[in-house]
Amino acid sequence: MMTVLPSEVQAGLDQARKRALKRSSRLVIETGGQRLKVLRLSDDGFSVEAEAAPHLRGLVDIYDGARHLSRCLIVASEEDGGEIRYEVKQMTAAADVQPLDYERPEGAPVGLIENWG
Repeated sequence: MMTVLPSEVQAGLDQARKRALKRSSRLVIETGGQRLKVLRLSDDGFSVEAEAAPHLRGLVDIYDGARHLSRCLIVASEEDGGEIRYEVKQMTAAADVQPLDYERPEGAPVGLIENWG
């Protein structure tokens, strides 16, 4: 048996689902000074709310709260159910330290304290 819901009820259910996804996720993307809430994240992409998001393309940063997770090269893939899905072409994990141009020996000093006296 198939039940058809009135369009107002279906729209209300979709809106409630989006609000629940927004509240449960701490992930945001940042591009060009604009921050957008990530609704879903997968290995090959993510989705954001269609009304809030322009069609993005290029580099974006993904954050979990204030912690920088990664930088991604993206392209808009498809729009479905009020969400825009972006496909990730390349993802580079963010690191807490700068990369070194040379090998750091074991036990090497971290910094130099000079004698000012």
